[in-house]
Amino acid sequence: MSFDCDVAVLGTGAAGLVAALAAHDAGASVALFEKAAVVGGTTALSGGVCWLPCNPVGAREGLSDSREEALAYLDSLSHGLIAPDLAEALVDGAKPVLDYLEQHTPLRFQVVPIPDYHPERPGGKPQGGRSIEPGAIAFDELGPWADRVGMGQFSDPVTGDVYLTTLDSPRGGGSGRIDDAEMARRRQHRVNGRGRGMVGGLLKACLDRGIVPSTESRGTRLVVEDSAVVGVQVAIEGALREVRARRGVVLATGGFEWDRALTAAFLRGPMSHPASIPTNTGDGLRMAMRVGAQLGNMREAWWMPAAQLPGQQQYGEQKVALILRERALPGTIIVNREGKRFVNEATNYNAMGGAFHALDSARFDYMNLPCWIVFDRRMIEDYGFLDVPAGGAMPDWVPSAPTLPALATRLGIPAEALQATVARWNTLVDAGHDGDFGRGNSAYDGFNGDLRHYPGKASTLGRIERGPFYALPLESSTLGTKGGPRTNAHGAVLDVDGAVIPGLYAAGNVMAGPTGMVYGGAGGTLGPAIVFGFNAGRHAAQRVSTPEASALV
Repeated sequence: MSFDCDVAVLGTGAAGLVAALAAHDAGASVALFEKAAVVGGTTALSGGVCWLPCNPVGAREGLSDSREEALAYLDSLSHGLIAPDLAEALVDGAKPVLDYLEQHTPLRFQVVPIPDYHPERPGGKPQGGRSIEPGAIAFDELGPWADRVGMGQFSDPVTGDVYLTTLDSPRGGGSGRIDDAEMARRRQHRVNGRGRGMVGGLLKACLDRGIVPSTESRGTRLVVEDSAVVGVQVAIEGALREVRARRGVVLATGGFEWDRALTAAFLRGPMSHPASIPTNTGDGLRMAMRVGAQLGNMREAWWMPAAQLPGQQQYGEQKVALILRERALPGTIIVNREGKRFVNEATNYNAMGGAFHALDSARFDYMNLPCWIVFDRRMIEDYGFLDVPAGGAMPDWVPSAPTLPALATRLGIPAEALQATVARWNTLVDAGHDGDFGRGNSAYDGFNGDLRHYPGKASTLGRIERGPFYALPLESSTLGTKGGPRTNAHGAVLDVDGAVIPGLYAAGNVMAGPTGMVYGGAGGTLGPAIVFGFNAGRHAAQRVSTPEASALV
């Protein structure tokens, strides 16, 4: 079988699948490669939400947004790390890519009513409208490929299917329960939502066009002639093959969070137990570096507090749970080794990464690692925790004790400090205002808390007072890194002098993230991924691989 083509795409997450579709529909022949045995990358593991300002989905639902507001929002959070041309490309690219996907794939998008993650900043949207998700997709239309899509974090443990969308969940405004007849229909047709639904819809569109992914096919090196990328070496079934790509190669291989050497070299602070797929080991980054790509945003990741789940694995690695709802619920706080609070526990997960990376210059140690989320029995009775339902029994592996001093002793932290911290917290709760870290001040804070009291600070402020008391260790984890080769607005990779490397493109977590250190809102990873995947695939298809036109950008 010959894999020679006009455009070669490496990776089958959202960025790679969209790039493959865009290149094909712009007139190019496409070869699509996936390192893993299954398709979908980290997208399949995700919630499938995309953050896209000025999107047409919100507009047709009557929600207000503008280019000026969106750019002001990103600029207010930039800290000099967001290139204006890429911010404009993201905002301006939302409508073209969504119009294309809804017209040429099975995907149909809907607004998820989640506030922006920094809604009080200029241009922020406290009422949401920028986060959207695809509706559910019937996997029975994928034939044998239905069983070759990666597992999601919300997957049925038997079938792997994800029957609910975010809109079906309480966080999206739903009840979290589908009536029996509808659930039976979804099971019968293997209807998938969230990230698996997005991958399923994009994969179906690729298969309909004859774009069949080659799995267990790892890109290793780019092929360069006359300073232009003209192909890629791919290890396929144990054999190294050179794939000629007449118009270009699109890197969509994900981040480098599973490579210890790369994370130690580049990330700004500690990161352990990443919550992505373990094939994200920096393959695309290394390929780009070898041909002289300029790098950017290398210190940043999509930070996320997480907890290890003993005895559980996912993709053959230690499984971790993303700690999102739990730390926003009333009756929880997070403390460090000194038994002190150090952060607004309900803030967005990406911003919390900065608190984990604070350095004590005198001790030359990280001030807030290790840390624990602390809560009491009443919180369990009211809300549950992780997979434990309200009123259920916590598993034995979660540290607990009948009193706060006993819990502190078990954790190895000062008992008096922990008692004082909880007493201070209870005083703040009674006053209805967190004067220490501002928990509940933002419209985002309570969104993941008790929605019966949202909006309002009571959705996230609650006393800790009745034993037994619990403390779950937290990890400074990540959904993926977001540093890599710098690109222009078309997704074309730039060299160390800022010139385009002809024939090389990047999209998704492999590229230098266009939003810098910012996580704009729910779906802040996938929104840029599909915009720049679309730009890269379409532009690569329009390149002419002749010496005279090799610099076309």
